[in-house]
Amino acid sequence: MGNAMDVTALKKTTLTEQIMDQIASQITSGKLKPGQRLPNERAMGEMFKVTRSRVREALRALSLIGLIEIKPGDGSYVCENKPQLPEETMTWIFHKEIHNLDEIYAARKLIEEEVYLTAVSVVNHDDRIRFQALIDQMAELISRDGQPEAYHQLLDEYDLLMGRLCGNQIYDKLMQTIVMLRKDFSRKLLNADGAMAHSFKLRLSIHEAFIQRDKVQLRKNLKSFYNSSRKFYDSIADNTDK
Repeated sequence: MGNAMDVTALKKTTLTEQIMDQIASQITSGKLKPGQRLPNERAMGEMFKVTRSRVREALRALSLIGLIEIKPGDGSYVCENKPQLPEETMTWIFHKEIHNLDEIYAARKLIEEEVYLTAVSVVNHDDRIRFQALIDQMAELISRDGQPEAYHQLLDEYDLLMGRLCGNQIYDKLMQTIVMLRKDFSRKLLNADGAMAHSFKLRLSIHEAFIQRDKVQLRKNLKSFYNSSRKFYDSIADNTDK
């Protein structure tokens, strides 16, 4: 198994972080596969030319963030699923901002647009099939007057998949954060009359531009989506206040 990893010579500073970075990059790139057993501490120490304690520190840190699982007496394994940020942690971090619609929409527009525009250039044919399957499920749900909660879940799955496949691990984490922050507003919005159909029409225009890899049209449709969604929410809020 030792030959399954590629390593480069380490600098003399922050050895633990450099070990973490090399292992993490091979996990996130897919070179090290989910469920794959890592070389033992001694072998990795020889590969990186560091002490076993340095390797142990790096592995413990990678375990804490959910990239690997350490099984006592057995070894270290790449986690089967990529880690997601705990919702409780994000809720605590953003507890003041989570009810600020203006800030959430500004963040959504900035982050979601960038994730989509990055992903459109890197996703492959199989990835596009996965997105199409989610859109098809949304369309079916709309056609049979399905529950808003089920539609909301499909929206989240679509955007979380976009984050995972965009090729940027930081964007992936930011998308997870945005999905959590928008949750309450999205649920309230989707329960309004006509909201699901309105949402799907806008989402479909984004999806079609994405599938066609038309970056210019995708950018236009994304901007239209956020502007229209905000106006729709404001109109509902105004009617509620009357």
